[in-house]
Amino acid sequence: MSSTSVATMSQAEHANSRNAVIAGFLGWTLDAFDFFILTYVLAQVASEFHKTVAEMTFTITASLMMRPVGAILFGLMADRYGRRLPLMVDVLFYSAVEVLSGFAPSFRVFLILRLLYGIGMGGEWGVGASLAMESVAAKWRGMLSGLLQEGYALGNLLAAVAFWTVFPHWGWRPMFFIGGLPALLTLFIRAKVKESEAWKATAAKKMGWGEYFRAVQANWKRFLYLVLLMAMMNFMSHGTQDLYPTFLQHQLHFDPRTTAIISVVSMLGAIAGGILVGLYSDRRGRRRAMITSALLAILIVPLWVFGPRVVALIATSAFLMQFMVQGAFGVIPAHINELSPGPLRGFFPGFAYQLGVLVASSAPVIEAVLSRRFGYGEAMGAFAALAFALGAVVIASGPEAHRVSFGPSES
Repeated sequence: MSSTSVATMSQAEHANSRNAVIAGFLGWTLDAFDFFILTYVLAQVASEFHKTVAEMTFTITASLMMRPVGAILFGLMADRYGRRLPLMVDVLFYSAVEVLSGFAPSFRVFLILRLLYGIGMGGEWGVGASLAMESVAAKWRGMLSGLLQEGYALGNLLAAVAFWTVFPHWGWRPMFFIGGLPALLTLFIRAKVKESEAWKATAAKKMGWGEYFRAVQANWKRFLYLVLLMAMMNFMSHGTQDLYPTFLQHQLHFDPRTTAIISVVSMLGAIAGGILVGLYSDRRGRRRAMITSALLAILIVPLWVFGPRVVALIATSAFLMQFMVQGAFGVIPAHINELSPGPLRGFFPGFAYQLGVLVASSAPVIEAVLSRRFGYGEAMGAFAALAFALGAVVIASGPEAHRVSFGPSES
């Protein structure tokens, strides 16, 4: 084989790695955008449907509760039929449900649509993350993991921008109509993204369903640990994000513009944290990076919710908080894909992730109930500090497979 052919193959592999990361990143970004739209207009939707904010938070919990269903359906498809097709189907599905949410005539219909949306949201992460992590070089896996995961933060940021620009003029329903745009991502995936070589290698072994589920059963201890890990990570994330806009509007009495600006600043912190902590994890290990972030987040809690009510300080504390929270979370795509058996990687990490979400889906409701007695800030601060401390213990107690090879040698 000539040096020119080798160079051409190398360029093609590099391009596919880039496109796989872009596909996973945008899929998660747009998925998160669709999810966070509701967190910004929770009070307004509750008012239109004649519900309290606490009652309306159940629609958030409903979406989180259904995510494991999506992880099962699309994860099994991804291990059997490849990553690309399930990813495209999933994106089309959640985009359609999001648009329909904007037309919901009643609370009951809206709740049903949010349940369906949770299925789509649950399917995207596992498939997109496995595709991206299997397609990139191991030495950059942590940094690109952080970039991939912080598509979630960018989605939040874009939802804040929509709240700032769209909501004041047209109300909450058009914000959900914008959520149909992710459907266009399927065109990019179909044209530019190829299946990962790691999946092709495992697919070539032609594992039957019986053998497949025996492999799942054989790894049950690892799976339960990943569920516990993801429960703690989601308590940290949802405990600091879902009711934060409500805290800014109802306890601090900020207008939509100020709320959106602070939320944008916090998500810039999340993106920076995801990339930088991910890069640190490439050098020093996944667990050390995550534990460091969780412990530093505890130190930020007093400033985050109990500090002076000055916009600049609140924005700074929000930036620092999400830098740490999403810095730790940014390591997750690399960490749990490295801990997952190769033949099960479409299903295993995604389902564990979403079961963790299910466990943590009570976070916004718990905080909303506690806020009736203690206020939003006090409820979120206490809840988050406990989640960070327990999360650090769980992370330290688990295994690590830093930079493990993805490919034909995996069992």
